Amino acid sequence: MKTVTIIGFNGALASAITGIIDLFRLAGVTWARIHGEQPHALFNTRLLTESGESCRCINGVTLLADGSWQEVDGLGLDDLLIIPTIGAPIDEILAGNQALIKWLTQFRAVPEGQVRVASNCTGAFLLAAAGLLDGREATTHWGFGDQFRRRFPEVKLHPEKLVTVDGAVACAGGGMAWWDLGVYLVERLAGAQVARELAKAFVIDAGRTSQAPYSVLQAKRYHSDLAVLRVQDWLEAHFREPVSLPALAEAEGMSERSLLRRFQQATGDAPSTYLQLLRVEEARRYLESSRLGLETITRAVGYEDVSSFSRLFRRHTGLAPGAYRAKFSR
Repeated sequence: MKTVTIIGFNGALASAITGIIDLFRLAGVTWARIHGEQPHALFNTRLLTESGESCRCINGVTLLADGSWQEVDGLGLDDLLIIPTIGAPIDEILAGNQALIKWLTQFRAVPEGQVRVASNCTGAFLLAAAGLLDGREATTHWGFGDQFRRRFPEVKLHPEKLVTVDGAVACAGGGMAWWDLGVYLVERLAGAQVARELAKAFVIDAGRTSQAPYSVLQAKRYHSDLAVLRVQDWLEAHFREPVSLPALAEAEGMSERSLLRRFQQATGDAPSTYLQLLRVEEARRYLESSRLGLETITRAVGYEDVSSFSRLFRRHTGLAPGAYRAKFSR
């Protein structure tokens, strides 16, 4: 059987460890039991820590380890290594796990093709710190995207995506995205039929592709450029109005080119894109908390054409306005 190795460390998210173990251990098992058939386990799993000791997760649960990752040198042909979510402060975990980061560097050279290494949520910070994501597409929790970009600018980050796969490395987005990652990896390693049966047995919606519907704009203010923060303040107060980039630049005493460069560097977006996001964010609030029609909401956030705004909304959230309301309305 294929072996799936999960790395445990103090401060990890317990569900991202136990949940992924459940998925792999029960692939080919639960569906068979439901239908009165002979179960056929397809994966071995093991939880490894630095010295084989237990790991105490962020919720206070202590998990027993199966051994030490220090005793592992490489991966078998069909084996898989998974880094779970960091639940504790990210800087604290990175600083306290330098030995793990150094050990992970050996997997920079894994052959391209089949996924061999994966991370969930903020676990991508550990892979990136070890250099495994350099030049690759990756994702992480949407709320930590800006922090990730500042720390690892060489990684092609796509925080709107739920799962990314680039060569031998896969990443999943925020929180419970280990569901999606696990089903995806089961499909790659055991086939589409097993993955479909696993998703049905665990009642998992396996069709999700984006974490954009869950994101909030506040994360883009986590920077230290005071001039850009002032521009953001002004845009947030006047996003319903026509906005002039030359006027914004002049108000801050800088050229348009300089404003564009600094705004992009601080937030990851151009001012025009940030303005769109502000309008989409306001529309989301209307859709979540009111029964106003889409035409009324479109005008309320500064647009006139309903169809063009609907396309814009879908581009930024991954859902049409009606589908968003159905999913998140209170």
